[in-house]
Amino acid sequence: MKLPKFAFFRGRIAPYGDARLGVLTHGLNYGTGCFAGLRGYWSEEEQELFVFRPRDHFKRFLDSTRLLSMELTDTVDELLGHLRDLLRAEELKTDCYIRPLAFYADETIGVRLHDLTPAVSMVAFPFGKYFDNDDGAHVTISSWKRIDDNMIPARGKIAGSYVNSALARSDAQRSGFDDAITLNKDGHIAEGSVANFFMVRNGSVVTPPITDDILEGITRATFMTLLKEELGFTVVERSIDRTELALADEAFLAGTGAQIVPITRVDHRPIAGGRPGRLTLELRDLYFEIVRGKRPKYRPWLAPTYAA
Repeated sequence: MKLPKFAFFRGRIAPYGDARLGVLTHGLNYGTGCFAGLRGYWSEEEQELFVFRPRDHFKRFLDSTRLLSMELTDTVDELLGHLRDLLRAEELKTDCYIRPLAFYADETIGVRLHDLTPAVSMVAFPFGKYFDNDDGAHVTISSWKRIDDNMIPARGKIAGSYVNSALARSDAQRSGFDDAITLNKDGHIAEGSVANFFMVRNGSVVTPPITDDILEGITRATFMTLLKEELGFTVVERSIDRTELALADEAFLAGTGAQIVPITRVDHRPIAGGRPGRLTLELRDLYFEIVRGKRPKYRPWLAPTYAA
């Protein structure tokens, strides 16, 4: 991919090439960092770049830093201000992805979380689909179990924990699948490699509860709201057995990067006849109208970049 021109780094907007770290940086050596992922959506009609739910993302970002015992002075409003400055510097007028990162910046050896100095960076760059096959993903149940909250907090976006996702996703893709579905320690469906899981079964929309070792997803919360307020479905949060996926009427993955991806096959079994389900497609159309500012009711979820 093409690298950004700028980065927010060490408290200022700097040329991307100046954002350098030493190879002994603690966050690099031990995974002692956390991140967020946000999307910006370009509206051609309004000539505006809308960032979707940035305050919610930055709140969860700061929650993740607390899980790593980081003591940051940054507030949600300050982070949003830095993001606007960064996007304007990049002059982005296309759909984009935004990656804030907090990490222990000390160049030192020793596994710990105390007596270290945290730092924050942020970059933004043009970005389209995360899933090449986002019209009907073929997934597999991974042999890699989802991390447990008593091992590494699954509800935070802890950098080191995403090795778990990388193992599951690479094994799946090398075997010809689009993504992996991970199970938790109890054998229940947790999520995809980088996205929350939903299914429709017997007229109900179901998703795993946050106590089943899943990320507390912003997009997950968004879809739960839209399903209730716009489509008339109250989402049931409960544990899901792996065999239920094979019997689902519809299933999809949801996340900032993934957005919404219908699941049409699991291992070698078709879901919904091997086609995206009606409710999934209806929800996807609604979501893309909202993120581009076409639904006034949900404009408070959007932060404009270029408006005065």
